[in-house]
Amino acid sequence: MSVNYESAVARYFEAWNAVEPEALRKAVAAAWTEDGGYTDPLAEVRGHEGIAAVIAAVHEQFPGFVFRPHGAVDGHHDIARFGWELVNKEDGSAPVAGFDVVTLDGEGRIRQVLGFLDRIPPAA
Repeated sequence: MSVNYESAVARYFEAWNAVEPEALRKAVAAAWTEDGGYTDPLAEVRGHEGIAAVIAAVHEQFPGFVFRPHGAVDGHHDIARFGWELVNKEDGSAPVAGFDVVTLDGEGRIRQVLGFLDRIPPAA
């Protein structure tokens, strides 16, 4: 199986950084399979609508922030792993950071994301 892990992860970040609803819908469809899933400590969803809803909720909670890769993408077989940070565009701070493991289909679309939160802001 020949998978371009970097392009799959780039599509993933494109989806996470889409704010406008139509752009978000298209980016999620480009990154995930139709029955794709996303699981982290705060969410467990399946399907494009559920994934888009989780992403939209994060942007509501953190307006003006963008997701950026943190470190290199590593992959083997149909699995890739990578770190990320949620960065404030104004001051460059990154109050949230994590690590994701994704399973890909034969076309490089995400079947499942298993997300871990390494750094979260203290409760308000």
